Amino acid sequence: MAVTSMANSSIRDFTKFNRMSTTFGAGPFACEYLVIAGGGSGGTNAGGGGGAGGYRTNAGTSGGGGSAEAGLSLTRGVYAVTVGAGGASVSSGSGTQGNSSVFHSFTSVGGGRGAGASVTGGDGGSGGGAGANSSGGAETANQGFAGGDGGGSAGGGGGGAGAVGADNSGTTGGNGGAGVSSSITGSAVSRAGGGGARGTGGQGTASAGGGAGGFTGTAGTVNTGGGGGGAATGQASGAGGSGVVVFTLPKYASVIFSGGVTQTSAVVGLTRVYTVTATSTTDETVTIL
Repeated sequence: MAVTSMANSSIRDFTKFNRMSTTFGAGPFACEYLVIAGGGSGGTNAGGGGGAGGYRTNAGTSGGGGSAEAGLSLTRGVYAVTVGAGGASVSSGSGTQGNSSVFHSFTSVGGGRGAGASVTGGDGGSGGGAGANSSGGAETANQGFAGGDGGGSAGGGGGGAGAVGADNSGTTGGNGGAGVSSSITGSAVSRAGGGGARGTGGQGTASAGGGAGGFTGTAGTVNTGGGGGGAATGQASGAGGSGVVVFTLPKYASVIFSGGVTQTSAVVGLTRVYTVTATSTTDETVTIL
């Protein structure tokens, strides 16, 4: 009897463990995310700074002074993921808008272009800075801030996820708007700063991945969504920094990415943090198994 009872007990325990294991890995899974679009490039001819890429997250403060977005639970399935490229550098006229980033159903809008002289900054996740003697571009609500105004012989700073781009000060270009800090990867990192503007008497500065203005503009930092810096007439403006998608899942969850995704992952506590730094098309995916 004792041997039979032990055998039956072992079978029951084994069956119970298998059922628990299946349930444990089945989802839905709590997911935190950070989605930053590509930054806009700077303009030329006392050009404005590029606006930072739109910034959305449920793991802290969103861009534009917005609060954290709602919590997200994911079941097994296929989900869209796209990392937006930064706007390309130009050597005349206004810059180019950054490209949008996507995760699941969440889209962050590309940063607005920095403008050339007498041209309004481009609208975007954060607005692009104006060229001399014009107005900054508008932001997207809860993703970023507006670009700064330009005047005289200096442009306005690109808007950042954390602050409005500064207006010019006399012949000095406006500074790029501040970015926003996130600790979703386990360490605090500031991203999505606006680009600084070009001025004939002084250059706008930048932070959090934004590029400074100058005779030639400085590019925004890769995978920060920072705006590019404004440039002088006939010189190359700073390209916008590419965006990034970061998301977390419980470390026991299994995922696979489509072939055009470049990503890394690391375990932080009880979660695995996935950082997607590039996608080769706008049709890339992540599948939770």
